[in-house]
Amino acid sequence: MPSKLEKFAELNTFANTFSFHHFKIDEGFRQKGCWHQQVFKNNNPIVLELGCGRGEYTIGLAENDTSKNFIGVDVKGNRIWTGAKHAIDNHMNHVAFLRTRIDIIDHCFSENEVSEIWITFPDPQPQKNRARKRLTNPDFFLNRYKKFLKPDGIIHLKTDNTFFYEYTLEVIKERKLCLLFSTNDLYQNCPPDREELTRIKTYYENLFTAKGEKIKYCSFKLS
Repeated sequence: MPSKLEKFAELNTFANTFSFHHFKIDEGFRQKGCWHQQVFKNNNPIVLELGCGRGEYTIGLAENDTSKNFIGVDVKGNRIWTGAKHAIDNHMNHVAFLRTRIDIIDHCFSENEVSEIWITFPDPQPQKNRARKRLTNPDFFLNRYKKFLKPDGIIHLKTDNTFFYEYTLEVIKERKLCLLFSTNDLYQNCPPDREELTRIKTYYENLFTAKGEKIKYCSFKLS
């Protein structure tokens, strides 16, 4: 297995991996608005996984559906390397990875460029003074997603954390968003036509389920 430094060096050579940092905001991100034409070379819907880690969910979704394009987003390159390398080795041309902070994600995509967002096992940030760091915070994050998510676009959340799940449901209720589905025990209440919800497991999901934690899931629209 390559070292962290070796992964960083190799990641810079991957054609399916892009980086954007906060100090380059004034320069702009050259793929913004051009993901279909320049990266995927098709007009298929784009699906993001935010905080993708090693990219297990990005890869799992992509293996099951070649009619969409998938982008895993994470700030840590040594994690992204795993998913990006798998995609390259398996000729998954409908998969890409973006190394960036999620609080500048709206600088990476143009209006209506994204069709779905997956948020898989995020840090729940339970401290009150860190509420703005929660990835479903309505003012700090949902408003960012709205800038590039299509009007009928869907946001999916999977988490083991009851606090974060209930916080998100409260946001949906207070902001009068469209809740499509929710369950506090996904493995007992998975819709029969949504097998990907339980078939694909991230590293953290395997850890949590091994400890007997119930997995929560909800999906909603911003309009």
